Amino acid sequence: MNKVFTKSLSIAVLVAGTFAASNVTAADKIIKIDGSSTVYPITEAVAEEYQKATKVKVTVGESGTGGGFKKFCRGETDISDASRPILKKEIDACKEAGIQFIELPVAYDGLTVVVNSKNDWVKNLSVDELKKIWSAGSSVKKWNQVNPAYPDKPIALFGPGTASGTFDYFTEAINGKAKSSRSDYTPSEDDNVLVQGISSNQNAMGYFGLAYYEENKDKLRAVPIIAKAGAPAVSPSVETVKDGSYQPLSRPLFIYVNASSAAFKPEVKAFVNFYLENAPALVKEVKYVPLPTDEYTAVSSHFKALKAGTGFNGTSEVGVKITDLLSRVK
Repeated sequence: MNKVFTKSLSIAVLVAGTFAASNVTAADKIIKIDGSSTVYPITEAVAEEYQKATKVKVTVGESGTGGGFKKFCRGETDISDASRPILKKEIDACKEAGIQFIELPVAYDGLTVVVNSKNDWVKNLSVDELKKIWSAGSSVKKWNQVNPAYPDKPIALFGPGTASGTFDYFTEAINGKAKSSRSDYTPSEDDNVLVQGISSNQNAMGYFGLAYYEENKDKLRAVPIIAKAGAPAVSPSVETVKDGSYQPLSRPLFIYVNASSAAFKPEVKAFVNFYLENAPALVKEVKYVPLPTDEYTAVSSHFKALKAGTGFNGTSEVGVKITDLLSRVK
């Protein structure tokens, strides 16, 4: 990043003052973050700006949403990046370890189905066709098994690994159940590996977040999606994700904050406030979709009240509104 967001410097001053009062320097403090590779670019951008403003060290890993929650629920991190809601087993693991958390939506993303740029036969795909391809036990091996008008060529499938929140959300939205998917595809937690695989095989298809497609759209082609019979095919874009027309593959992205860290570590509380204040600009800068202003206001109020818990109750939900989500946490 090449600029500091000055409106949040008051937070930096407050943190510095707190450290001075306790004879602890900012350099002695470390904020530990891990989790989703999808959310990573946003959090990394925020961390870079925050470190410039405060000199507090922020470490950001990308072990995947599932891997991040394992660390978070063991108390190893202050914040967990997540591209899907926390699951019941993760809620239980946190509870067993005595860890409460604050669930904060920070951006929107659109999962993008992509094909090789030389694929000239797929103009769009319906949710039913995607389910036919990706459902558990699918027998589809060739393109003409999806549509007789397509060529008699093998489909090479690429997608996120099973620990990925992107995998969970896609399978929930398309197959009707999180983690329910065929297993005979090339998985990777690294989206760059998926891009390389799809771009080097004319018969390939895969899916990942909109931001990675935007970075690589010279190598790949995004496929417009038909949500249901009679509906128009809609291409993924910032506009269609924001206005809700790109369904069912639009989703919120989250950070989960250890409630104890938020309450008792001033640098963590200040970092999250900094994150939410600067998210509109930084989310856009890394090519994700910012929440509307009123939603960021609601999320900030939610965090300031330190409301612990989840609005999802341990299950994924497609198409939920942020304000409705926050109101469920009492």
